Amino acid sequence: MNSNEVMIRQRIGMEQAHYAGNLVDGAFVLKLFGDVATELLIRHDGDEGLFRAYDSVEFLAPVTAGDYLEVTATITSVGNTSRQMEFVARKVIELTGDPDNPSQARVLDEPVVVCRASGTCVVPLDKQRNAN
Repeated sequence: MNSNEVMIRQRIGMEQAHYAGNLVDGAFVLKLFGDVATELLIRHDGDEGLFRAYDSVEFLAPVTAGDYLEVTATITSVGNTSRQMEFVARKVIELTGDPDNPSQARVLDEPVVVCRASGTCVVPLDKQRNAN
């Protein structure tokens, strides 16, 4: 991971299940994208900045309670105040779904991309503290 990228790992709890089958709504993944964007802006500019807009969002696979996600944000372009970012959420652990052993889980051999997005964040000039 380079200095323009951050990653968090998050276990998805039952409290996030919103639909049948313990399915988690996509808005929760977008919240995680906001969290990694905030950390990245703090590391890059010394300020939380503001999320201006998503350019694209793709929900590619379901997220359910018990999953572990790795969520990354990468700065792809830097303007005077704008920071273009790309986001990826990957499922790295999931429950097996065995009704006789509901706590059984597996580490996935290959992470599954569950959501991908791009967007723009802004850090006003008077808030930028780090020289990059």
